[in-house]
Amino acid sequence: MDPLWRRVLESVVAAVLLALLSPVFLLVAVAIKLESPGGGVFYRQERVGLNRRRPDPGIRTASGAGAITVEDRRERRSRPSEGKPFRICKFRTMVPDAESRTGPVWAVHDDPRVTRVGWVLRKTRLDEIPQLLNVIRGEMRLVGPRPERPHFVDQLVEGVPDYRRRLSVPPGITGLAQVERAYDEDLDDVRTKLRYDLFYIENRKPILDVKILFKTLSVVFGRRGR
Repeated sequence: MDPLWRRVLESVVAAVLLALLSPVFLLVAVAIKLESPGGGVFYRQERVGLNRRRPDPGIRTASGAGAITVEDRRERRSRPSEGKPFRICKFRTMVPDAESRTGPVWAVHDDPRVTRVGWVLRKTRLDEIPQLLNVIRGEMRLVGPRPERPHFVDQLVEGVPDYRRRLSVPPGITGLAQVERAYDEDLDDVRTKLRYDLFYIENRKPILDVKILFKTLSVVFGRRGR
């Protein structure tokens, strides 16, 4: 669990950044609406956050403490990720209702669903700016493993060893895997980026966060996003 001072400090920093970046918010919002007036400016999607659950000793029953019921086992199987869900906020980079026909799918290179404005936002990572609101609400941190959708997390927890460990720390707007690698397109990308996430979790310190934040700026200004 993060110390209280860290959460308060990051919330204050996020609030200051939101105020400083408000002109950028306005320009991006206008650009999105001009290109595709039929859709919203923001894109909200459920993601899986920090796993706050501790090892469950079981449910106390009349037969004794520590017994795990059938219902408890069913609940665990129905929520393999065990992370707390929340709704992430981003600038919309795709056409409206992009997944209405396909359902959840991996991002792909030169995705035809991405708009022209959206391509610029992704290239500069400006589409992530609204997640500062998630930081203020305490759902995310400035730095940490990127939160994924429940649909994919449930599959990855079951199929990729150690993936569950990503849920042991709060998710972040940026992370070590994001400044070193591009967006996930398949399971091989997930496994590669997982190594970076686990390294971050094992070596998580404020100085490492600062280094990642500075490297994020180089990604943004160097337009190395995808």
